[in-house]
Parts: sequence; structure tokens; C-alpha cells
Amino acid sequence: MTSPELSAELSAAGARVRTVLIAGCLISLVGFGARSVLGLFLEPMTGDLGWSRETFAFALAVQNLMWGLCVPVAGMLADRFGAARVIAFGALLYAGGIAGMALSATPWMLHLSAGLVTGLGVAFTAFSLALAAMARVVGPERRSMALGLGTAAGSLGQVVFSPLGQGFILAFGWQTALLLLAGCTLALLPLAFVLPRTPVAAGGHPGDDPAQTLRAALGEAGRHRGYVLLTTGFFVCGFHVAFITVHFPAYVKDLGLGGSVGAMALALIGLFNIVGSFGSGLYGQTHSKKTGLATIYGLRALVILGLLLAPKTPLVIGLFAAAMGLLWLSTVPLTTGIVGQVFGLRYMNTLFGIVFLSHQLGSFSGVWLGGVLYDAFGTYDPVWWAGVGLSVLAMLLHLPIDERPLRRRPSAAPA
Repeated sequence: MTSPELSAELSAAGARVRTVLIAGCLISLVGFGARSVLGLFLEPMTGDLGWSRETFAFALAVQNLMWGLCVPVAGMLADRFGAARVIAFGALLYAGGIAGMALSATPWMLHLSAGLVTGLGVAFTAFSLALAAMARVVGPERRSMALGLGTAAGSLGQVVFSPLGQGFILAFGWQTALLLLAGCTLALLPLAFVLPRTPVAAGGHPGDDPAQTLRAALGEAGRHRGYVLLTTGFFVCGFHVAFITVHFPAYVKDLGLGGSVGAMALALIGLFNIVGSFGSGLYGQTHSKKTGLATIYGLRALVILGLLLAPKTPLVIGLFAAAMGLLWLSTVPLTTGIVGQVFGLRYMNTLFGIVFLSHQLGSFSGVWLGGVLYDAFGTYDPVWWAGVGLSVLAMLLHLPIDERPLRRRPSAAPA
């Protein structure tokens, strides 16, 4: 191959990588942004329809549970067939679920649409699928940064969709606002087909074995103490994120502050999460990922404790949102990075999907208990205190993790 031909090929490859990274970021932005603002609909929906907060909270708890249960399945399909078709199918479910939420007249209809169908849609468009696709088109030296970039894009989605969702509600009412939100999720369809159609990784991994079976990979991970600790600790992240996403706007209104303060807080969380997520990815390039995770969870305990003890003013709410935003999804690049670093990229979607299931079990607990305990005690304080204790536990769980890459003997089994 001549030098001009080689240069042209390299240029085309670089353009392809940039295109995939941009598409992955946009998928993360829309997919995460749309679901992150559903908490804005708690107060207007329950007020108009005469439902308890527990009814709405249970629907979104089911959504988080379905998301977690189905992400490993979506990951297996993406590892086998590529992420494009999986995400395209999920986009249709996602839009249909949110549209059905707008038309729900009874609690069971809400649980079916907002819970079951939307949960399936979120799982099959999960930003973890986009992150894995992005990781596969860059070399090992840039993977942590790419994961941080994709996670930061999800945070930008929260920044964009928080005022957008609140504006839709104020201008058109909550039902039309949900239909407009459903339309936004259909943008995932064309973006999905920009991603690679096959699960082939660039640059490989020192321990990758192309002949390793999925069953062998699952058994290997299950016997790895660090993987078990990582999976257990990620429960806490889900507990925090889902509880705050769904209940924080209502918590702010209970304090006597306006609805705009709650929407502002969600937007601030997303805005500062851009910095936190990208910074976390950069940190993971050169530093211990487990140490970074332990630090993040320890700081979360301090931030929540500060909110509980401080006077509840708009300034305090804003400072809490900014601080929590820095720690919000900064766990994702480091957690995903440990999975890829230890086990390689061959089954990264599947293995992270199982870790993410733990996250969503935490999400289910945070959302549902938030509604149950509020209805029982008339305050969210018990859930906040639980969040402090879980943060300390997660910090301690991450410290013993062995994050060194596994070195495998090449398998003789067929691929």
C-alpha cells in the first residue's frame, strides 16, 4: 500500500471512530436525559389523579428493576450481534412506554407503561451499551477517557432535559409533556445504526481469549472476589441516584420551595456531573480505579450528611446538587473500567450488565422505599440517613478489590 493510500485509510478510520464516539454520546444524552426527568411528573400526576406518592414511586421502582434485570440480556445480545439493533428495538419500547404513561388512567396502567414497558426500553437503550461500543473502537490507552466522555454526555442529557421537561409541563400540562418526551426518545433510532454492527474491539486486551465461552466468562467472574465486591457496592450508587432523581423535586416542594428549585437542582446535578464523569474517566487513565470509587462513596456520605444538618434554603439545595453532581455518575467510568480492565472486552456488556443489575436493585429500593417511608412518616429523612450508612459501607467494600488484569491461558474450546 502506498503512503497516500495508507494516510487516506488512517484518516477514514479516524473519522469513523469520531462518528461512533459522537453517536454513542448522543445515545447516552437522550437515553439518560429522558428518564432522569420523570420525577418531575410525580407531583402533577399524583395531584391530578388522586394517587399516593407510593403509587407513582412503585411504577418507577418497577422501571428500575426491569432496567436492571434486562440489561444483562441486552448485553448478551449486543455482545453477540452488536449494539445497533438492540438499541433500535429499545428505542421503540422506550417511546411507547412513556406515551403509555401519559394515557394511564389507573395505577395498574401506570405500572405497566412507566414500569414494565419503559423499563424494558431503558434497558435495551442503556448507556452501558453505548459505552461498550465506544470502548471497542478506541485503543486501550484511551478507553477510560472514552467511558468518561460517554458518561458525561448522559449528564448533559440531564442538564438539557430538566428545564425542557419542566418547560413542557408548564406550557402544555403533564400529559402532553410526556408525549413530547416520548417523541424525543425516537431520536435514538437513527443514532443506533451509526454504532458498529459487530462486537469487535480495537486494540484487544492482554487477557482476551477469543475462544472463551460466555459460561466460562460468567464462572470466572463469579469466582473473582473483586467482581463480587464491585457488584455489591454498585447497589449503593443505584439507591442514591434513583431516590434523588425521583423524589428530590417533591422533597424540595415539601420544604416550601418552588418547583423551579427542584428542576434547577436536577439540572445542576447533571451539569456538575459532566465535570465529575469526565474527570473520573481521566483519573482512571493513570490512577487506581478502586481508590477513586472508595473516595466517591465516602464523599457522598459527607454531602448527604451536610444536607441533613444544614438549613434548607435555595442556596443549600443548589450547593448540595452541585456537590452530588460531581459524585453522581463518576462511579460509572471507574466501575465499567474495572470490569474491562480485569476481564477484557469480549463479554464486557454481559459482565457489566450483571454489575448494573445490582445498581438497579438499589434503584428499586431507593425509589420504592422513598415512597413507602414518606407515606408512613411524612418525611424523607429515614431514607437520607440510610443513604449515609450505605455510602460508608460501599466505601469499605471497594478498598479490597483486586483490579489487576487476569492473565488467561488460551482456551482450546471453539468460539
